[in-house]
Order: sequence, then C-alpha cells, then structure tokens
Amino acid sequence: MQLAAVVPAPFRAVAPAAAGEGQAQALLRGRRPSLSGALLFLSIGAFSAAVACRSRTGCAFSHRRFPFLGVRGLSSARMESASTTVPSIVVYVTVPNREAGKKLSQSIISEKLAACVNIVPGIESVYWWEGKVQTDAEELLIIKTRESLLDALTEHVKSNHEYDVPEVIALPITGGNTKYLEWIKNSTKEN
Repeated sequence: MQLAAVVPAPFRAVAPAAAGEGQAQALLRGRRPSLSGALLFLSIGAFSAAVACRSRTGCAFSHRRFPFLGVRGLSSARMESASTTVPSIVVYVTVPNREAGKKLSQSIISEKLAACVNIVPGIESVYWWEGKVQTDAEELLIIKTRESLLDALTEHVKSNHEYDVPEVIALPITGGNTKYLEWIKNSTKEN
C-alpha cells in the first residue's frame, strides 16, 4: 500500500478523480469525490455507527446523533423509568481517615439519608486553606441518594464532620440501571 493511501484526506493534496475511477478509489487516492459520493460515504458511516451502538448496551451516542434510526439512549431510558424512580444524585464528601468515614457513613445510612456510601481510601487532596497550599491524605465518600435529600444530607454532614468546612458536592444521576435507581428510591426516606 502506498503512503498516500493511509494519510488522512485533510493532509493530502486534493486532485480530481481520474477518468473511470470510482468514488471509493478517489477517496483512497486523495482525490475529491462528487457530492453524491460524499453523501453516500457519510450515510454509510452514520448507519455503521448506529448499528455498532445498537449492539452494545447503554450507548446514548447513537440516539443523540441519529434519532431517526430509533436507537434508545440514556435520556429515553430515564423518561421510561420516571414513574418508578426519583431524581437521584451522587454526593462526594471527603473525610480525614477510615474511622471518620465509617462513622459518618453509618449515621447517613441509619438516618436513611442515602441508599449507599462507598468509602474510597488513598485520596490525596491538595487545596488552598488559610493562605497557603495544603496537602493531606483523605478518604472519599461516594454517596448515592435522592436529590430531594441533599439539604438534609448536607446539614447532617456539617453537624457530624470533623472539618470546619466539609466538602459536600452533588452531581446529578442522568441515567443508569433502572432497578438500581428504584433501589435508591426505596432505600431512602421521602422528603
């Protein structure tokens, strides 16, 4: 194979197709195809991407880019499950050590302020505090809960945390396993 055939088209010199040369050969040789050839090339690429995504689970790419192909994405999965789930969030809270993480996690779960808390060890935090850069070993709590419980959870963390200004950062859950999202709803208190 010649080097020109593997160099992407934007980086090759553009020349008209030779007489009798097909659109595919023109593309491979770096020549400009006709408009109909370009549209055919793009439509085959779009179809291939949609088919590839349809065979995998959880691919929202094809739904957003090619809604006319009828491929489901995360947004449609969320809409279908809206009646059995509630808006849910993931909340990050850092703690100074394992013991503090376990104590806070257990109180959060006992109060039904969250369905699950993961304790991730080995976090190193670098931050600005009291006029200088600080570095501390910490652990990260990843908390799954209802969006409606964020205020109560934040107050609980502030009341039961060793830090003057504890981290409480919430991120929306925009989709996922419907059964898991239902479990979050059923394992937490209503607010």
